[in-house]
Amino acid sequence: MGPPLAVVVAAAPNLSDYFPALAAADLLGVRRRMEKLFGWTYGLIDRPIQRRRHARAAGEPRKGDLLDAALDMEGGDVDGDDEGWVMNQETLRGMFMDLLVAGSGSTTSTIEWAMAELLLNPRCMHKVQEELRGVLGARTHVAESDIDRLPLPYLQAVVKETLRLHPTVPIGLNKAEATVEIQGYRIPKGTTVYVNIWDICRTAKTWADDDPEKFMPERFVGGGDDKEEDRMIGFLGTNFELIPFGAGRRICLGMPLAERMLHRFDWAPLPGQDGNGINMEEQFGLVLSMATPLRAVAKQVL
Repeated sequence: MGPPLAVVVAAAPNLSDYFPALAAADLLGVRRRMEKLFGWTYGLIDRPIQRRRHARAAGEPRKGDLLDAALDMEGGDVDGDDEGWVMNQETLRGMFMDLLVAGSGSTTSTIEWAMAELLLNPRCMHKVQEELRGVLGARTHVAESDIDRLPLPYLQAVVKETLRLHPTVPIGLNKAEATVEIQGYRIPKGTTVYVNIWDICRTAKTWADDDPEKFMPERFVGGGDDKEEDRMIGFLGTNFELIPFGAGRRICLGMPLAERMLHRFDWAPLPGQDGNGINMEEQFGLVLSMATPLRAVAKQVL
C-alpha cells in the first residue's frame, strides 16, 4: 500500500510553483484534484462536528472530549486579546485536519522506520526490549504518562535516532516573520523558507563524532566518544541538530505504540529473509515514508 492520494498529489511537482503566473490555468490539474480531496476530507470532519452540535442543542450529556472543549470556545476570541484567533468552523476544520493528517501518517511512518532499523540491527532490538522488560516486567498495559515517568533512556534514544535518520517531515516550510540577514543574504519579511531537515540530521558536520548514516541510538545516551550535550538533545526544537517536527513544542506520538510493540512482542524478518533483505529506500513526500511497506513476523511474549 502506497502513501495516501492526498500526499501524492500535494507532493507532486506543479508548474505554478516555478511560474506563478500559470497558477490560475491549473495546467496539470493539481488544484482540481486537491479541491476534490479536500472536499471529501472536510466532509469527514464536518459530519461528526454537526452531529455533536445537534446533540448539544438537544440537551444530550456532554462527552467532555476535545470536540466539546472546542465547541465551548466557538465564536470567542481564543487568545483573549484583539489579535487572537476566533474559534469557528474554519478553525475547527483546520485543527482536526492537523490531527487527522499529522497524527496518522507521520506516526505510522515513524513506527515503520523504527521497526525496520531495529530488524536491521538486532543488537539494538534486544537492548531496547531488555530495558522495557526490565523496567515494566510482566505488565501488559502501560499508560502514556509512564513513558515520561519511567526510566527508559534507550527507548527514547531509539526514537530519537529513528527521527534523526528518517525525519517525519524531510523539508520544513516556514515564513520569515521579519526581514533578516543570514550569512550575507537578505531575507525579506514574508519570504517562504525551506529548511532541509533531512540533510541537517545526516550531515557529517553536525554529527562529526560518529558515522551520520549509521543507526546508533547510543549517540543519545552517552558512552564511547559521545559528547555530554548529545545526550541531552530533545524533540522540542531547541536543539537544531534534531528538528524532525520543526521548531516548537512537539513529542513523538508514536512512542507509546513503539513501547507496546517492543515490550509485548519479539520481531523477526519474514521467513527466508534476513535483515539485509529489507528495502530501506525512501519515498519523499509531505511525510517521509518507506518506498516498500515493511513486513515482519511478530511473536507475542507477554
